Amino acid sequence: MGRGYLTPQEIELKKTISLNLNNLLNSSQKKKVDIHREVGIPKSTITDYFKGNSLPSKENVAKLAEFFNVPDYEIDPRFKKNTDDEKEHIDLTGISRPETEEKIFSYEGKEIPKRDLELIRRILETGEYDE
Repeated sequence: MGRGYLTPQEIELKKTISLNLNNLLNSSQKKKVDIHREVGIPKSTITDYFKGNSLPSKENVAKLAEFFNVPDYEIDPRFKKNTDDEKEHIDLTGISRPETEEKIFSYEGKEIPKRDLELIRRILETGEYDE
């Protein structure tokens, strides 16, 4: 059973994957039913992915990538391998401060505790680690 809620990042990811899939389908001259027939993903599941109602499993991302003949990260950006030069800049200024308490920071779908955020902020600011 799922946890019943999605993080803001997961909600945005569903939108991105939906957009990516729709763009790939439009440029491929194929139909959603072709995906079902060729890779065996149920029609309702495919519809949920295309509408942004659910996130595909790793296995289904691989099947979809093979169907469209693209790397898996063109469907799901979580599969993109970043080099040091390509790493995304994440602005952590203001974490654990009152004006940003409504923000939720997560890692792999799990919320990062406030004490850990404060530790991360101190490490980034000073380069020193002490508990």
